[in-house]
Parts: sequence; C-alpha cells; structure tokens
Amino acid sequence: MHDDVEPDALPSGITDLGDDIFAIDTRMAGYPGITSSYLIRTERPCVVEVGTAGSASVLRDSLEALGVGAHDLATVVVTHIHLDHAGGTGDIATMFPDAEIVVHERGARHLADPTRLMRSARMVWGDRLDVLFGDLRPTDAARIRAVAETGEVDLGGGRRLVSHYTPGHAKHHVGLADTATGDLYVGDALGVYNPATGDVRPATPPPDFDLDAALASLRLFGDIAPRRLMFSHFGPVDAVGETLASAEEELRVWVETVRGARADSPDLDHAVAMVREHVLSRYRPAADTASAESAQVMDVLSGVDSNVAGITHWLDRVAAEQREAADPRDGGRG
Repeated sequence: MHDDVEPDALPSGITDLGDDIFAIDTRMAGYPGITSSYLIRTERPCVVEVGTAGSASVLRDSLEALGVGAHDLATVVVTHIHLDHAGGTGDIATMFPDAEIVVHERGARHLADPTRLMRSARMVWGDRLDVLFGDLRPTDAARIRAVAETGEVDLGGGRRLVSHYTPGHAKHHVGLADTATGDLYVGDALGVYNPATGDVRPATPPPDFDLDAALASLRLFGDIAPRRLMFSHFGPVDAVGETLASAEEELRVWVETVRGARADSPDLDHAVAMVREHVLSRYRPAADTASAESAQVMDVLSGVDSNVAGITHWLDRVAAEQREAADPRDGGRG
C-alpha cells in the first residue's frame, strides 16, 4: 500500500475526512450523492459498505487512487445485506482476495449463497433490479466472519471498529464505532440524510421494519455519543444530537400518519396518499438538477411507497400479536 496521495489530487467523488478516513461516492446507477462507502486507511485498511454490484468497479478504482491495491485491503464490512449496501460484496471480494468480509450473523449465509436473496429481490424490483443493483455474486464462506450482538474489526495500531447490533431497519443490521475517532457508521438505522437540504427521512422497508427496535437502536447510538455520524445515504454529519433527535421525530411522524390513515381505511394507497399530503411538505426540495435526479433514485429506494408498506406490515404484525395475546386459542385470527 502507498499512502502518498495528495488531498488536492483526489479524483472527483472522494473526500478526505481526516484521521485516515475517506468517503467514496460509489455512484449508484451512475448517479452521485446516493451511496457512500468509507475507506479507513490504517495499518489494516478497511472498507465500510461496498454499494451495489454495479458500483464495484467505482469502489475498486477509488481505492487504487487512494493507494490501496488488490492485496492491501484487510477488511470489508457491510452494515447489512440490502443490495444498495452489500450488492457488490462478491465482486469486491474477488477484486481484493486477501480481505476478510464482516457481516452480521443473520446476513452471512446470504453473502455465501445469494440465490434466495436475489430471487426475492427480483420479485420486488423486476427489470429495475439490473439497472439499480446488478447481481450479488457469492463470497467464499471461508472468508466471511459473522458478528452477533457486538464484534470487533482490527484496524491496526490499537485502533478498532466495534460493531453493535442495531435492528429496526433490518434484522441483519449493525452500526460501527471507530475507537480512535468516535465516528459512527450508521448504515440505514437513522434513515437517509440529504446533504443538499440537511433533511433526514426514515427508511422503513418491509419486511423487517420494527419501530420499537428502531427506537432502541437510536438510543444505543445516543449512548455511544459519537463524534460524527457516517451515513451510507449520504455522507458524514457533524450535528450528532440534532440529527439523532430529528431521526426519531421523523420515524414517529411517519408511523403516526400511517396509523391514522389505517384507522380511516385499510387501503394501502390511502396511507400513501396521507403521507404524501401531510408529511412530504416537511422536507425541502433539492436546489439543483443533479441533486434532484439523485433524489428521485433515492425515492425509489426508500420513498413513500416502500416506507408506508414497511410501516403497514409492522402495524399488521403488532395487531396480530395483540390479538394472539388477548385470545391465544384462536391463533390471532380474531
């Protein structure tokens, strides 16, 4: 590895964040400002998030520009196995054959054999899957290390990443705290941050969204008291307390709006319309064309339809559990 890269000479899409940390825009589907990977360029270089399969070559070229060659990368960590975060794992594992792949234990088997995951994704996304994500290719199981409630990644020189299990967005989600800097890599646990406007929107997709688990994960992040929040969508945020509070507020607003809509009508389209009418006005529009185009792609990934479907799925599950608790003999059928 060579690290004599001048900050002023960095290619577009790479940002020096200090402390040997670099943010890399992996340009999902060719658009900027959607997916961030991070290189921690220490004695044992580590990448957090790889983006989609279509982004793998972008990440590879960015690492090369930062002095990290094919045999230099020690570790790849993905916060969870959704395709916009981990879709390029198999490709990156091939490009960097000495890197260990770290993931939560609930996601490990899907990286080793992505058949089931890709089949489900194809059912959801159809032909758009090829444009947005590409195919997640298998990773040699021997190179995958699964973490549970907590885990550690050795960055060298006594510096570590400590993983914390943070469900709510997904059952296979972890956040990662840097012991040297206090930076916290949050994946999608806080939602989606728009650097052009400063807004944070929830990410509540089916089938795993769980409000109670999501709020518990936010409390855990608050207890960690990070210096910065490193969003996968998109980029670093210094205003930690304000952003954590905003993420919680937005979660509650979306859930209560959908809950109210469901009280009026069980129709999913009604809930979507209610959110569009009463919630989206909270967010500022992007100021330029490029940001607006990227925002449109983000809206496909984590927009109103997906978020409402996830919240509705959770509300239905809670209602079924309450019926079961009230009368366990009928199996929750009412």
